[in-house]
Amino acid sequence: MIARDGWPTIIFAALLTGASFMISPWMAGIMGGVLASMVWFYRDPERILPEEKEGWVSPADGKVVEVEEAFHPYTGSALKIGIFMSPLDVHINRVPQKGTVEYLEYVPGKKWMAFAPKASEENERMYIGLHTDRGPVLLVQIAGFLARRIVCRLEKGQYLDRGERFGMIKLGSKVDVYLPKSVKSSVYIGQKVKAGKSVLGVTAKNEND
Repeated sequence: MIARDGWPTIIFAALLTGASFMISPWMAGIMGGVLASMVWFYRDPERILPEEKEGWVSPADGKVVEVEEAFHPYTGSALKIGIFMSPLDVHINRVPQKGTVEYLEYVPGKKWMAFAPKASEENERMYIGLHTDRGPVLLVQIAGFLARRIVCRLEKGQYLDRGERFGMIKLGSKVDVYLPKSVKSSVYIGQKVKAGKSVLGVTAKNEND
C-alpha cells in the first residue's frame, strides 16, 4: 500500500523515468532507481493492533531516544517518549489511543538534526492534542535536517480510533508523544518501535478504575 501523499511524487518520477528511455538507457536506469526509492519511501503497510486495550501504541516507526517526565500546558505533567524516524523507516504517523482532536498548533522553526534534544523545542513542528477517556495526549511531529514537509490532515473535533493514520513526516524526523502520568512505560531508550503495533506503555489499572 502507498501513502496517498506520495502518489503525486511517484507519478512524476514515473513520467520522468519513461521520458528518460528516449534519451539513454543509462539515464533511464538512474531514474528507475529514483522511482523505486520513492515507492519504498511512501510505503504504508497495514498494521495489526495489539489486543490489550490498555496499551498505548507507538505513533511512529523508529528508535526511542527519550523516555522522561515532561510538562506541556495542554497535558500538564506527562510521560514523554521521543521517537527518531530515520529515512529508512515507514513515515506514516498513527494515533496511540482513541480520542477527539482538541488542540492543533503549527510552529515554524529550525532544521536541527531531529535526534538532538533541542529539536523538540526549536525545530519546525506540529502539535496535536487529543482528548481521550484516559486523559489528554499530545503528539508532536518534528521536522529535521532532511525532512521538508510535515503532513497533518486533522481538524478540531475529529474523532480518531487507536492506530488510525493522521499524517506523516516526509524524509523522516522525530515524533514526541506526551502520555498521561498514569501510563507506565513499556519501552527503553534505543528500542525500535513500529507505529500502531508496538506498545509504548500501559495505563495503570488502579489509576484508571
